[in-house]
Amino acid sequence: MHGRLKVKTSEEQAEAKRLEREQKLKLYQSATQAVFQKRQAGELDESVLELTSQILGANPDFATLWNCRREVFQQLETQKSPEELAALVKAELGFLESCLRVNPKSYGTWHHRCWLLGRLPEPNWARELELCARFLEVDERNFHCWDYRRFVAAQAAVPPAEELAFTDSLITRNFSNYSSWHYRSCLLPQLHPQPDSGPQGRLPEDVLLKELELVQNAFFTDPNDQSAWFYHRWLLGRADPQDAVHCLHVSRDEACLTVSFSRPLLVGASTETLLLMVDESPLIVEWRTPDGRNRPSHVWLCDLPTASLNDQLPQHTFRVIWTAGDAQKECVLLKGHQEGWCRDSATDEQLFRCELSVEKSTVLQSELESCKELQELEPENKWCLLTIILLMRALDPLLYEKETLQYFQTLKAVDPMRAAYLDDLRSKFLLENSVLKMEYAEVRVLHLAHKDLTVLCHLEQLLLVTHLDLSHNRLRALPPALAALRCLEVLQANDNAIESLDGITNLPRLQELLLCNNRLQQPAALQSLASCPRLVLLNLQGNPLCQEGNILEHLAELLPSVSSILT
Repeated sequence: MHGRLKVKTSEEQAEAKRLEREQKLKLYQSATQAVFQKRQAGELDESVLELTSQILGANPDFATLWNCRREVFQQLETQKSPEELAALVKAELGFLESCLRVNPKSYGTWHHRCWLLGRLPEPNWARELELCARFLEVDERNFHCWDYRRFVAAQAAVPPAEELAFTDSLITRNFSNYSSWHYRSCLLPQLHPQPDSGPQGRLPEDVLLKELELVQNAFFTDPNDQSAWFYHRWLLGRADPQDAVHCLHVSRDEACLTVSFSRPLLVGASTETLLLMVDESPLIVEWRTPDGRNRPSHVWLCDLPTASLNDQLPQHTFRVIWTAGDAQKECVLLKGHQEGWCRDSATDEQLFRCELSVEKSTVLQSELESCKELQELEPENKWCLLTIILLMRALDPLLYEKETLQYFQTLKAVDPMRAAYLDDLRSKFLLENSVLKMEYAEVRVLHLAHKDLTVLCHLEQLLLVTHLDLSHNRLRALPPALAALRCLEVLQANDNAIESLDGITNLPRLQELLLCNNRLQQPAALQSLASCPRLVLLNLQGNPLCQEGNILEHLAELLPSVSSILT
């Protein structure tokens, strides 16, 4: 055994590492204490830079020490010559690069580099772009580096076309680069701005078709990578809808005007003002939301004075002007009529999807067929299944409705952890289809029974509905947005799992409410119904609260205006 190196046992190795860690900790703590003492004493000199560099070189995430270094540089700016400062900054940039090699995702290091370059009279932005390229070669998804690159590109006024070419090079090297795809979605609208498309504007058709071809190559190369699928979903998306007044409704009985908009707004805010003209004269009114909450809403209403509803005149004209949205709508209330309205057609304005040209429709149809072929090869690829659904929605939601539902079933089986999300998305699409069908039929009755709905959305589109059937679904609540249905007279919601009635509030025309076989536990859950003045029939059969003793007496006291309560 003589002459051979003694191998330490595992216990000896552990003890040696412990002693080494303790020694490093002592040095770390003593250096930190020295920095804080100097800072407290106002001794912000180069010795603080030396002390903090010892700590930050090993742990770049000590944010307080970066603050100390900035304070030192601010102090030295008043004491050093420009040449001396330039040398310090050059050394600092080198130190920062060494810190980034220790931790390329250090918030403090990237932020300090931004701060430092912001104080230089002539930063070398080209060098910074090269730095970003080097670090992105190591980790192409380092979002800290991507943020820094966007900062540098903005400061250096790098043309978007050059940055787009940079993303091309990274995507060509590796399709699985979410950050590059995302950056493209930011750059392309800058390169190809479209008038009246809003901040989320989409692309000219020729550019869009090229991008669709590029991303299709990506997800066919690696079907299991999500990056390209997400980008494809962005390409299929719509631009922000133009600001518009969708519907205007006037009720003589309620002496009320209700208006719905293309997006939620907060009336009364500095940028959101509504002007009401009655018979071409301005009328000052107080606007409120249907549920009485002062928050952004698609639907707003106001009370009308009796004079504006005088039935002696042949008609009254009401016009709402949305100043911020540069939009308006007008409706007429005729003599002898109890209500009047004017609304956009959901079918005319492509409410839930973009209008497709022949060329784009052909490309999307081809993509749909290609995705179906890919799905046959990759039957459990959830991204492919979801994209098939979205392509069908983009092409023709009503034509593909039945097939879409079948793909939802397959997708839920493939991705059971997201079953709840998929159920909600399916419910959203079904409700959109129902709104379109209702528009085609020009009726005010909407049947949504037996559709397995889990959520209600787009309720602002149902402003004129008088009869709504939600029976035999999986709804757990009737949401506050339901208060927008100002014309609703009959609501059927039997055989759900409803526990809350927050949305049944201030419905002026509601007469019948059917809630059989739900999960209403306490009479207090019905308190909001007292705000519905015309409610006369309430059916609660099959709810747990019906098991309580004296429930009818309790409900009669809670809802004295309801003449018929079935339990």
